[in-house]
Amino acid sequence: MKLKDSVAIVTGSSSGIGAAIARLFAEHGCHVVINYSNNEDGARAVASDCEQHGVQTLVCKANVAEDADCRTLVDATLEKFGRVDILINNAGTTKFCDHNNLDGLDKQDFLDLYAVNTVGAYQMTRAAEKALRANGSGHIINMASIAGLAGIGSSIAYAASKGALVTMTRSLARVMGPEVRVNAVCPGFVQGEWLKKGLGEDKYNALLEKTKGAAPLHDTASPETVADVCLGLIIGGDLTTGETILIDGGAHLGAAPVRR
Repeated sequence: MKLKDSVAIVTGSSSGIGAAIARLFAEHGCHVVINYSNNEDGARAVASDCEQHGVQTLVCKANVAEDADCRTLVDATLEKFGRVDILINNAGTTKFCDHNNLDGLDKQDFLDLYAVNTVGAYQMTRAAEKALRANGSGHIINMASIAGLAGIGSSIAYAASKGALVTMTRSLARVMGPEVRVNAVCPGFVQGEWLKKGLGEDKYNALLEKTKGAAPLHDTASPETVADVCLGLIIGGDLTTGETILIDGGAHLGAAPVRR
């Protein structure tokens, strides 16, 4: 698939990974829909960056946990561009809670995270299905997490929601083919303000160094490296669907054996 003159909806793209994806796709000539739920200033700044590459953008407020908002977002995209080629289900949320603290989460925490991280991706897919199928080569990328595979991360509720997203990716890949490919990417530790704010700077820095030290590549993901993987799936993965791509510098492999 070629990105030039395609149209991509990137949910949760006012900052972080979503913003990096929008900017990178714009560099390759893709028109981009910038979605936000609260950070309008950030969304408009990302749109301005994208437009420097000669593409068109649409900035649209929507909460993906609300089905009506998902449908409005897709309808606005079709009204402006007449098509949807790519859907990046990146919008996500969490509650930071130590896994040992079972009293730190309640039913509503699980429901709130699931509504955005899992149901939101489903609702966006459903809203965009007809448009994505129409061109015969649509693509959906779901932003999951290594938390959903390993049961780690910011909280048990977050890991559970991302695990469900991985499973849903496989289900959707079966039913969306052959017109649409559906894949998930699973970043590990992602450098940036989101984790730093959630963990606190000291804990963030300590975990960053520990994670780098344990990874075979001695590095962790950044928003830009995650965006690079998404780009590769779009333009170079024509026979790839239902897959889950880890982006963690190999940290999931565990430490290398000691050489004697």
